[in-house]
Amino acid sequence: MTAKRPAKLYSPALLGLTTGLARFPFDPALPLQAEARSRTCGSVVTIGLALDQHARIAAIGLRVSACAIGQASAALLAEGAAGSDAAVITATTEALERWLAGDEPLPPWPGLAVLAPTREHAGRHGALLLPWKAACMALSSCESCG
Repeated sequence: MTAKRPAKLYSPALLGLTTGLARFPFDPALPLQAEARSRTCGSVVTIGLALDQHARIAAIGLRVSACAIGQASAALLAEGAAGSDAAVITATTEALERWLAGDEPLPPWPGLAVLAPTREHAGRHGALLLPWKAACMALSSCESCG
C-alpha cells in the first residue's frame, strides 16, 4: 500500500499566476487603499480599489512583496474581483479562513483550486489570506459600500 503524496505546493500553475500581477499595477490615485502586513514572514500587500456606482469593484491595483503563495492569491483576487462588492469579498475571505482551518470546502472563487495544497502548510496560510485581508480593509473604509 502506497501513502498518498501531498500535492506539490509550488506547482507550475501557481508560479504562473504570479506573473499575472503585472496586469494589476498599484495606482496611488485609486480612492480606496489599504496595506496588510504579515508579522510572521514580513510579507506586505498594498491594494487600491475603485468602485462603480453600485459599490462594486471597477478597478484594482496591487503592490505585493510576498512569497509565491501570497502573489498567486493576490493575482486570483485581482482576476476575479471586477463586479464584486464588499459582501462578496468579505464572505470569500471568511470562507478561505474556514477552509484553511479544515472546516469547509474551498470557496467558489475562480482559480482557487491552484492554492489547495497550501492548506497542508500552516506556515503559508497567512500569505494566502494577506491580499484578501487588505481588500477587506480597503472596502471597510468605504462609507457607501455596505
